[in-house]
Amino acid sequence: MAKIADPLDRAITTLKTAPPDPARPVLLAGPTASGKSALALHLAEAQGRVIVNADALQVYAMWRVLSARPDEADCARAPHLLYGHVGRNEDWSAGHWLRAVADVLKIHFNPVIVGGTGLYFRALTEGLVEIPPTSRDIRLQADAKLRQDGLDVLLAEIDPETRARIDCANPARVQRAWEVLQATGQGLASWQDQTPPPLLPHSATTAYVLRPEVDWLDARITRRFHEMMMQGALDEARAALPYWDPGAPWAKAIGAPELIAHLQGQMSWEEASAAATLATRQYAKRQRTWFRSRMKGWQDLFAPSA
Repeated sequence: MAKIADPLDRAITTLKTAPPDPARPVLLAGPTASGKSALALHLAEAQGRVIVNADALQVYAMWRVLSARPDEADCARAPHLLYGHVGRNEDWSAGHWLRAVADVLKIHFNPVIVGGTGLYFRALTEGLVEIPPTSRDIRLQADAKLRQDGLDVLLAEIDPETRARIDCANPARVQRAWEVLQATGQGLASWQDQTPPPLLPHSATTAYVLRPEVDWLDARITRRFHEMMMQGALDEARAALPYWDPGAPWAKAIGAPELIAHLQGQMSWEEASAAATLATRQYAKRQRTWFRSRMKGWQDLFAPSA
């Protein structure tokens, strides 16, 4: 029986056979652990592009290993921008990211923009309205309500128009919608209806989305988590422990709550490892759902297995 080609090998073969227009920016989205960083590096080296991060967790300085940021060897092969430049006490949002990308595009006309944060790609290709920031007090209220009353209570207090648009199974999205309504008196959906034209319309790019087989991806997630532990992810969590704030954006790094719980004596290592791996798989599932519903016009870079 002939050996089935690895999905990443098939993807690279596809890019070599039918390369994107070198004069157009490339968008490359995919779930965590799907190999998109390696594909971005291939495109950057083959076509003289810079790589721009579109992952909301890889921006944070304290999570080099746990967020699977490109290592020094990869960064030496091609320029990598917007990685690891945000401190734990700095504000960062989709708006900050979009403004940073606008600055990149003034210098680099054909970057490969790669990541797994669907909201970033949506903001880039569909536009993003500037919503007034919410206060820390409102954020703490939302944290407490979510912790004490649960997701359904927050959902019930959000306007129906917003509920119809957001991912109601994603606590971060629900909490954000609740905070916006409390802070501004205006639902998130109403704000979104005021969205300006996009910085980089989909039609001006070559847009790829990775849709790997679930079994293949789950195996990579398990393997990568163990590799992260060997590379020092637990040390990163230990360094973050004195500053740990479960409600902080930087604390949303996948696997971080479980590692912190282990360091605090709330979980055994075996329990924390299993929980972190499961959380990563669940995150990948949410990403796949987003890509399936929001990126129907993007090119699927993983061909089906033979």
